[in-house]
Amino acid sequence: MDFIEDLRLVDGPVLWIAWAAGAAGLAYLLWQALGSRTPGRGAAAWLEALLPVLSAVLLAAAIVAGVHWLLIYVYSVFPEELPGEVLAWSVAAVAALLLWLARLWAAWRRKAARRWRTTAVATAALLGAVLLSGVQINAYFGLNHTVSDLTGTAVARIQPLEEGLKRSSSDPAGVGLSAWQAPGGLPDGGELRRASIPGTVSGFQSREAYIYLPPAYLGSPRPALPVLVLFSGQPGAPADWLTGGALRSRLDRFAAAHHGVAPVVIVVDPNGTPAGNTLCMDSRIAQADTFLSQDVPAWISRTLDVDPDHSQWAAGGFSFGATCAMQMVTRHPEVYSSALAFSSEKEPALAKERDKTVAASFGGDADAFDRQTPLRLMKERNYRGHAIFFGAGVRDPEFIGYMDLLSGAARTAGFDVKALGIPNAGHSWETASKGLPAGLDFLAARWGIQP
Repeated sequence: MDFIEDLRLVDGPVLWIAWAAGAAGLAYLLWQALGSRTPGRGAAAWLEALLPVLSAVLLAAAIVAGVHWLLIYVYSVFPEELPGEVLAWSVAAVAALLLWLARLWAAWRRKAARRWRTTAVATAALLGAVLLSGVQINAYFGLNHTVSDLTGTAVARIQPLEEGLKRSSSDPAGVGLSAWQAPGGLPDGGELRRASIPGTVSGFQSREAYIYLPPAYLGSPRPALPVLVLFSGQPGAPADWLTGGALRSRLDRFAAAHHGVAPVVIVVDPNGTPAGNTLCMDSRIAQADTFLSQDVPAWISRTLDVDPDHSQWAAGGFSFGATCAMQMVTRHPEVYSSALAFSSEKEPALAKERDKTVAASFGGDADAFDRQTPLRLMKERNYRGHAIFFGAGVRDPEFIGYMDLLSGAARTAGFDVKALGIPNAGHSWETASKGLPAGLDFLAARWGIQP
């Protein structure tokens, strides 16, 4: 069973099998659509033979475009348009479905024996095509790298935070990093735990948070370690940072290069449900800002051995989570001194149309909404002494544009800024995963973590 759970979905045998099955399935469906014969000579003959295929592809493109338009502009499921690669693979799957339906229609006019055989072969071909599309879409988003990521079994095995790893009320906050010496016998890697963070002040009901404790935290005495609070994309969940973000492996590598020292990382839920969107604001929707700026920091300070100096605290995230991190560092710089913003939106959004966001969150009061956006705050305040690391995939031109806009505004507002285009990445978790090491190095220089 462990062998199956460890199977990788984005490379290796599963990817090869998906390509083989998908290519064979699409070839079969296309060949049957052509009538299993070679077209005659001349353009007209070729056009007549290809007409069923072209019709299926064009109809599939129209269906995908229509559904995409409904999801974005009518039902506001996503505030941004889906990537072109995802739409293209969706068209391939829908076209295969249409060709399968056409093949079944033709088969059911034949004798029963051939009918069932043809149905079985065509269905296997369809499944191969859909498998390939699904694997490719998953590979683009980079969320589920293994079977256990997809099924959630690896995350489900993470244990609750036990008392021995919590802060004792009688203990000091920890030895300062400059005075701390790594003791012998530190583990090679950190530990993951989970915990519920109550919305004591906000009343907000969040899903469980995940906590990374670096090797230095597991030794004695513990140093006063910096804090990194992370948020995932939307739709999504805190566990996405463990799967798509490869959080543990990235932090273990950082800790190995810094004598066991790395930030204590808390992956927090600002939305409450997989499809929820609180905008990370206090609004008609929820008191999410109060939860993230008061409840979460208070829980961290009383529960974990971390540095009480908030100049050693940072917020970070991907996509929606990056927008949320930008909101925290601009609205609450006294709590979060720095931010990691991977593929941040220009501003918080519920829908593509800004009016829908303003109406749902502030009853149409655009000024009340504007006063809480990072771009507005960076025009009005000075953030000298604070810092933001920006990252966006070079294959994601829309969010590269947002990065350029936000990083320019941040520099003008006094932030120490670094902006990085992530090679060969789009609007996917690959951007966050590949960008995190550079972001940690950026923060380490501010935190005084020495290699």
